[in-house]
Amino acid sequence: MALNCFPKVLLTQLQRMSHLGRRYWWLSAIVWLVMAAPAQAALDLRVAIEEGASQIRVGSSTKAVVTDGTGNALGEIEPMNAFDAQLESGKVAIDRWHAGEIWIQPSGDGYVWIGDRWYRGRVLVVPSGNGLTAVNYVDLEQYLYSVLGAEMSCNWPLEALKAQAVAARSYALKQRQSAGNGMFDLGDTAAWQVYGGIEKECTTTQAAVNATEGQVLTYNGQIIEAVFHSSSGGYTENVEDIWVQALPYLRAVPDFDQGTPVFQWTVNFSRSELSQKISGVGNIISLTPERTTPHGRIITMKVVGDAGSRNISGESLRSALGLKSTLFEVVPQYGSVASAAKNQQPPIAFQIIGRGFGHGLGMSQWGAYNLAQKGFNYQQIVLHYYKGSSLAKIQVR
Repeated sequence: MALNCFPKVLLTQLQRMSHLGRRYWWLSAIVWLVMAAPAQAALDLRVAIEEGASQIRVGSSTKAVVTDGTGNALGEIEPMNAFDAQLESGKVAIDRWHAGEIWIQPSGDGYVWIGDRWYRGRVLVVPSGNGLTAVNYVDLEQYLYSVLGAEMSCNWPLEALKAQAVAARSYALKQRQSAGNGMFDLGDTAAWQVYGGIEKECTTTQAAVNATEGQVLTYNGQIIEAVFHSSSGGYTENVEDIWVQALPYLRAVPDFDQGTPVFQWTVNFSRSELSQKISGVGNIISLTPERTTPHGRIITMKVVGDAGSRNISGESLRSALGLKSTLFEVVPQYGSVASAAKNQQPPIAFQIIGRGFGHGLGMSQWGAYNLAQKGFNYQQIVLHYYKGSSLAKIQVR
């Protein structure tokens, strides 16, 4: 993502470390990037809260101005009042107002109600397909207050929360440039990064965001795709082994997530349970890895049953079985028969022993937690997990 995607941005290179624990050094280069957007423009994100909904409840905690898409005033919403937005004749209908699109802007320090919770900023409701989409326009830093509380626990070490703030800010801005569309920049679910409005904020997440304000991760002058996950199970992965495109900053590195709740896990299935979850092979006899990553994640698994066999991707198997990651092994369980006869008898159950939670790319959140507990700062944490990257600061002027 090119840094010049922002309205008049000041980019200040902060620091670079070659490996974890090495003393970082400061760079003094300052790069000015001037864009055509007004200098006073705020850096708002457009976050889709509801998509294609038949009805969306919207309101405000303070008196709010209601306008159409051209900025013409339609009316006002009284404090702590809400209405159901609906699609009527291809337009947005909210109470007595009808327009091609409708804005609700709370006054003062008010919050906007969207669906079932409060959000900072304002909301735009627009037709989309056969329904409505509600987009929260929210300041980047205030958006992160909520993301941190949704992605990490508020009582985690501050340095871990700061590391999450830098990664989440970088990720959001990268998505804004590469994955956004004419309606919104990113969504609010785990498919993007979780954003839960005011209720997910806490004083620690606000402190972590404020302490790292504007800081992003870059590689060769571009903001990186700073993906993250809960726990890798001991070692992160090279991105091309999990997805497709090789990226120089998403490289496999040792993780520090040992001893955490999702470092290791076990799931048991009876033969009939497993056979119901995996179709097309009959009663399952065996599961054998066909391809794995260098660190053991399943790329494809051969599943053999009494009615045939098929190769299944690790991600498909993870989804079908509800597993935390694709880093696992399958151990067949046999009944109480003589050991010599086990090779002739099908397993009666299967035990799946796995490690980690998530795709294993980029920063491990539990690894960040452990490193912060050991006294490492957020700069050291993010520069360990995103190899060869640098910290930079953006400022909207």
